[in-house]
Amino acid sequence: MRTKTLLLTAALVGAGIASSMAQAVYSVNAVGYVNLTLPRGYSMIANPLNNGSNALSQILPNVPDSTQILKFDPAQQKFSTVINGFITGAGWFPDGTLRPGEGAFINLDIPAGTTATITFVGEVPQGNLTQSVPVGFSIQGSQVPQTGRLTTDLLFPAGDDDQVYQFNNATQAYNPVIPSFIVGAGWLPVEPNIAVGTSFFVLKKAAANWTRTFSVN
Repeated sequence: MRTKTLLLTAALVGAGIASSMAQAVYSVNAVGYVNLTLPRGYSMIANPLNNGSNALSQILPNVPDSTQILKFDPAQQKFSTVINGFITGAGWFPDGTLRPGEGAFINLDIPAGTTATITFVGEVPQGNLTQSVPVGFSIQGSQVPQTGRLTTDLLFPAGDDDQVYQFNNATQAYNPVIPSFIVGAGWLPVEPNIAVGTSFFVLKKAAANWTRTFSVN
């Protein structure tokens, strides 16, 4: 999968007010797009940008006919029975949401051996960001459009015995190597690397918050 990212600095907005704790002030909106080149079948994606209410009709208004979005329900520990489908000329039915950092499977019904470009457009999330990582299985993605090592670069709150499952688009199967986090040793056998706009399954032994303080300045 090839990923292309472009971030463009937009107009200044009203400056925020720093607290007495000297928190950062974020005064610039950075808007842009992220292109994901995906094959036929399933891929794991994550929304890396903010766009309105983050409805599928806003963040993914132009995808191939019969594209589907499948989301996982961590409370029920199973995939949702609601599958969002796209029909050319009509849009998404139903029109669900995919907020920044939220992951899902996308299923592209395109000819075998071909690829399609999926484009996210919106603002880069900035400031103090938090997303919940519940106990058990959940699909997670970075809240910001950044590629890197899961904990070292993206600051994922790894705990003892956590495991990460990454999906291989080419083989249409999960990678056979499943990284596990061991306190005092880190990720074994290797720390997962997460690309912009992609997501992963995590098996969390204890719930945690994935927090970032991010600015494009």
